[in-house]
Amino acid sequence: MEVHHHMLRLQSPLPERYTAASPDDLCARIAAAKDALGDRLFVLGHHYQRDEIIRFADARGDSFRLSVLAQQRPEADYIVFCGVHFMAESADILTGDHQAVVLPDLNAGCSMADMADLDEVEEAWAALAEVTDIERVVPITYMNSSAALKAFVGRHGGAVCTSTNARAVLQWALGEGPGRGGGRGDQVLFFPDQHLGRNTGVAMGYDLDDMRVWDPRQELGGLTEAECKQATFLLWRGHCSIHQRFRPEQIEAFRAEHPDGIVVVHPEVPHETARIADQVGSTEYIVKAVASAPAGSTIAVGTEIHLVNRLAAEHPDKTVVSLDPLVCPCSTMNRIDLPHLAWALEELVEGRVVNRISVDPETAEWARVALQRMLDIT
Repeated sequence: MEVHHHMLRLQSPLPERYTAASPDDLCARIAAAKDALGDRLFVLGHHYQRDEIIRFADARGDSFRLSVLAQQRPEADYIVFCGVHFMAESADILTGDHQAVVLPDLNAGCSMADMADLDEVEEAWAALAEVTDIERVVPITYMNSSAALKAFVGRHGGAVCTSTNARAVLQWALGEGPGRGGGRGDQVLFFPDQHLGRNTGVAMGYDLDDMRVWDPRQELGGLTEAECKQATFLLWRGHCSIHQRFRPEQIEAFRAEHPDGIVVVHPEVPHETARIADQVGSTEYIVKAVASAPAGSTIAVGTEIHLVNRLAAEHPDKTVVSLDPLVCPCSTMNRIDLPHLAWALEELVEGRVVNRISVDPETAEWARVALQRMLDIT
């Protein structure tokens, strides 16, 4: 039985020399540890991390880009991933056996990734196999999922997708657009984020009638046998608690105040919000969209607040605001702080690898199959 990191607090409290230290002291110690480790260390900072952590990142980006960059650093013995659990797993899957991936706080999980676990997905697959031709169902998992789920998808002929390439991967699964056939399958089981699946399917030309939400807490996902057979998209009932909060009313309010404003949102927002935004794209897409908007633009961004605030600071010639004036930081991303980073690095200097995230070889092998399919498609 897989034990979920969010169900128990795995991170033991830090010693007082970290918890009681001032930010300036911690910054000096982090810098010293980075110097001592040199090229043996590679620090990755996800876009949603706080500024004081991002300043120590050797690379910043979205989860997949950072994992690929880690893969291109074979000389680094230690990959310190300032992000969340599934990201560190992906980095471990893609990097060499001689490299250790470290997550500075083991309690940095992802609530969306935790909404689909292997047992539930296997149950869903078995239930579907009784009512539909399971050979024609292609499982697709979003990058924001556990290594176990990526491996499940690898074993069952499916692929991983990112928010950037979800459309290409779904077109591959279904054979390019409604009614054309000839694809790998007739149906897709998409998890864990229903919104990314729905928004991408609609962009491909499918309509909402082609989609059903699979609720893992209900018998047969809460669907009839007919719905299971007829739905092109079976969307797992999962979501990101940050992106779920962006609403159409927020866009309307922003446009009333800024008629020439630009609204850019992440594809994890609900469909009714994505439908009326000006642009929809991944975190990397949002970074580029803000950079390429003309000077003087006012841009409302629907994503995590640390990234929005950083974009505002980096583009003083533009007005960049959060689409949701009350948005909170991602609480699990926010767990990685100066004390935890200082602790993890100082332990590495002493030759002790703490909080190592390692994926067992068989899971890693099948997860790599699913990731490789994604890369071959895109």
